Amino acid sequence: MTSIDRILQSWRLAKVRPFLFRGARVLDVGCADGILFHRYASMGVHGIGLDPSLEAASEQKSGDVRLIRGSVCGELPSLGSFDAIVMLAVLEHIPAGEQPGLAARCAAWLNPAGRVLITVPSPKVDGILDWLIRLRLADGMCVGEHYGFSPKQVRPLFEAAGLRLQVHKTFQFGLNHLFVFEKPHAVR
Repeated sequence: MTSIDRILQSWRLAKVRPFLFRGARVLDVGCADGILFHRYASMGVHGIGLDPSLEAASEQKSGDVRLIRGSVCGELPSLGSFDAIVMLAVLEHIPAGEQPGLAARCAAWLNPAGRVLITVPSPKVDGILDWLIRLRLADGMCVGEHYGFSPKQVRPLFEAAGLRLQVHKTFQFGLNHLFVFEKPHAVR
């Protein structure tokens, strides 16, 4: 990762921070090296990081954090339930046919009142990243997997899984979107 990649990653992490509470059990999909857990360790944020590109052959464990090499759309061990599921610049890499299943899994894994925190870049970002990569200013972190996913697709996808949109706003000069979905409390 270049310094620009790290700056963009840090910016995304800062955007989800207000929606994580002290001691939250988190599933970080596309966790990279587990940076979210390192960044928010002082808050007691713990849980599972999942990424297909983890270097370890299978799994790493450190305290209350477990990093697993794998895909959220593939076969996984029992993960339990979570207070938050975080996907920072991940959804645009998931094939369209697998996204409804992913949204349903998220809804099933969430505790009542749990949140799904998503950042999705605008399709305009692909052109900018192409230039940054050519100039060797950014690695682009799997930009070749982008297929023109539109942020307009996020709300209907997760609402169809039974989650309610709480927040949708742009950041990074309008080039990135933050979505916060909440699982409704159980009806008594």
